[in-house]
Amino acid sequence: MAEYSINKGIGRTVEYKGLKAQYLFIFAGGLIADFIVFVIMYMCGVAQWVCIGFGAMCASILVWLTFHLNTKYGQYGLMKLAAVKYHPRYIINRLRVNRLIRVRKQ
Repeated sequence: MAEYSINKGIGRTVEYKGLKAQYLFIFAGGLIADFIVFVIMYMCGVAQWVCIGFGAMCASILVWLTFHLNTKYGQYGLMKLAAVKYHPRYIINRLRVNRLIRVRKQ
């Protein structure tokens, strides 16, 4: 009878060959997009070797960029970079000082 190990990875992030979390989706989506562009170029009549060269070059750049981002920013790094765009750089308060201190009468 076969013996199966229990999955001990519950609650942990998905990881494949060192790529974690959202980088897996970027990697897979990029490769699918590269393949679709390759097929469209080939069907439009572009030379076979040009299509192969373009596909291989785009795929290698995608692989390098994905692993580079993974090592540079880590598991939650891209989400942190996206969140920074929604934070104000500074807060402007144009009220006079005496108006800030004054007690409101009701």
